[in-house]
Amino acid sequence: MSTEHLPTGQFAASQETQARIDLAAILRWADRQKLSEGICNHFSLLLPGTTDQFLLNPQGLHWSEMRASDLIVVDASGELVKGEYAAEPSAFFIHSSVHRSRPSAKCVLHAHPPYCTALSCIEGGRLEWCSQNSLRFYGRIAYDDAYHGAAFDNQEGDRISSKLADAEILLMANHGVLVTGEDVARAFDDLYYLERAAMTQLMAMNTGRALRLIPEDVCRATRQQIAEESDQAYHFLEAIKRILMRDCPEFAE
Repeated sequence: MSTEHLPTGQFAASQETQARIDLAAILRWADRQKLSEGICNHFSLLLPGTTDQFLLNPQGLHWSEMRASDLIVVDASGELVKGEYAAEPSAFFIHSSVHRSRPSAKCVLHAHPPYCTALSCIEGGRLEWCSQNSLRFYGRIAYDDAYHGAAFDNQEGDRISSKLADAEILLMANHGVLVTGEDVARAFDDLYYLERAAMTQLMAMNTGRALRLIPEDVCRATRQQIAEESDQAYHFLEAIKRILMRDCPEFAE
């Protein structure tokens, strides 16, 4: 995140502390948006000042109770560097491979949000260019059309990350989604709107009527318009933190 987007006032903090607060905030907000599933799934973020250490939500804690201090630090091999908890077994097989293969992916979010996951369960399921929200992902999403079981080894992690190719988002067959970003704000903004786009599409498909698809040239132009409003992601994250500070200020501890 560039310094112009760093928060001020009550959120001003060291880079690591700020990174912890941001990651804890989106974990809590993701749960409020019903993007979580039990105590599963995982979000990771490059630890500021390093190139091979990552903040990660630990095994056993629910996203709704996550605090900044609860986040653990793991290295590129998934070994615990700092923290009181363990990493969830499959967490870093996916995340480590993505972080290694895509240095620009400083934040990696893996989740099983219901509408995206439902879309991944449809034969040939694709995000269709039928809503404004979908257009932010035009040319940015890839698909893994084969489910190979839980990611409990490096081979499966590498297979999944290879499917990203030049994309930033992966819809994983029969599984969920993987969203990458240069920072927390942009990655979470994409996860949020990806689920909204999938929800709108499936609701429209449920009518039995044909989708009204948007012409390719309009898709390209609209994606560029949305990209030019990139500050919206940072405003969204700051709004999330303001609400959480009112409702549950312990998230930042």
